[in-house]
Amino acid sequence: MRTSTAGSADATPPYLRIAAEIQERISSGELRAGDRVPSARQITKEWGVAIATATKVLAVLRQAGAAKAVPGVGTVVDSSQAAPAREPDTELTAASIVRAGMAIADAEGLPALSMRRVAAELGVPTMSLYRHVGSKDQLVLLMADEAFGEAELPDPPPAGWRARLEVLARLQWAMYHRHPWVVAALWVNQPKPAPKLLAHTEWAVRAFDELGLDPDAMMYAHVSLYSYVRGIAVNLELEAGIRRAGTPMEPWDVLEPEYEQFLTSGRYPTLASLNERNDFQFDIDKLFDFGLHRLLDGFAAFIAPGAGPG
Repeated sequence: MRTSTAGSADATPPYLRIAAEIQERISSGELRAGDRVPSARQITKEWGVAIATATKVLAVLRQAGAAKAVPGVGTVVDSSQAAPAREPDTELTAASIVRAGMAIADAEGLPALSMRRVAAELGVPTMSLYRHVGSKDQLVLLMADEAFGEAELPDPPPAGWRARLEVLARLQWAMYHRHPWVVAALWVNQPKPAPKLLAHTEWAVRAFDELGLDPDAMMYAHVSLYSYVRGIAVNLELEAGIRRAGTPMEPWDVLEPEYEQFLTSGRYPTLASLNERNDFQFDIDKLFDFGLHRLLDGFAAFIAPGAGPG
């Protein structure tokens, strides 16, 4: 009985580690097309796990396309997976998996991301990924963390809390331009243990340090800034999705007649007057700048006078 695999301190669930070992047998040719993979009962004996865990192992192998159920025979190696795999494009590491995942998400969005797709891009069996990344959720977290890591914080930081926070916000805004899918990967009400993201948190709260704010105020100020940048960036992610879908963005000269019908109806006099006095052209980067400065102005008003220079 091989208890070492199931009892490992590795954070990867036992059923995924066992499935990865069976996948290696298939890839190496030890198990060939049509061969029976270990049954649930055999898995419980060999790895010392419960029957429910063994059942999950077989389900994962089938979902990954490595095996299929044959009535009257059991679960056997799928012929498409038994063929010799092409040489991997790069050495398989957590970093290479994360890079491949980011490339997919950048080009096609998070909905296109799957462990099978990443494995195909790297030229390796799907189950081999699980030796380095425990799940798709973990992969997405690692990808988001790497994206924040690209936004390198300057050392030493600029003087003054306001300058520091403005640098931080602009670095994150640029990051969302490069990787708009990150907005869908993280939630403020469900923080994740991501070291590079935490470095941004540390930078923000350090900017408020020694200003006389209580801990709650420091954290809420940080989350407000983070949420502002992410909230505007949602539009970048939506626009990227529209472009991927091939849906044309309606130019203003096409939409303007429809707006004119509303503005000349007399129901919106202030808006109509504003429209006559100003040829407004929306720019999302200008929106970001405007809102960022107003948010920082609000922080300045909140901070007690004499607490520290901005």
